[in-house]
Amino acid sequence: MTTLQHCKSALAIAALFAASGAYAATMNDADYKAGKDRISADFKADKAACDSFSGNAKDICVEQAKGKENVSKAELEAGYSGKATDQAKVAVVKADANYAVAKEMCDDKGGNAKDVCVSEAKATHTKELADAKLTKKVGEAKTDAAQDKRDADYKVAAEKCESLAGDAKASCISAAKQRFNKS
Repeated sequence: MTTLQHCKSALAIAALFAASGAYAATMNDADYKAGKDRISADFKADKAACDSFSGNAKDICVEQAKGKENVSKAELEAGYSGKATDQAKVAVVKADANYAVAKEMCDDKGGNAKDVCVSEAKATHTKELADAKLTKKVGEAKTDAAQDKRDADYKVAAEKCESLAGDAKASCISAAKQRFNKS
């Protein structure tokens, strides 16, 4: 195994390890800061490992380290905020990181081979961005569908309360509002 392959393997394993440690949306400020510190330390170590390379191999290694750092930051932010928009950004950041590395790898080629390599990298990037956009839209559709279902369930519960009178009716409607997050 060449040194470049070893570096790629190590970074890929590290990236998988970082991705498997996905954070819950209930992350507190201390865990968030610790995550930022860990990402920064990992980047410095990964970048230092690239110093043993030269030329384009070093450039590729640095792009991989930057990509890993950016993806880890995006995953951390998504875990901290719990927002669907931040979760969708993770896929875009991954696509951008993969594209940057792929373009750098094309620099080893020349002539038409390089042109084809760059075209393939751009096409893959475009596909990954399209997939990220689709995932975001599916997530939004699921959120809308869940809200529609909650609204329908609330209407049924409220209708059931109509058969009651007085305090029982008021209590039933209050419970339905609380259950379905209505004000």
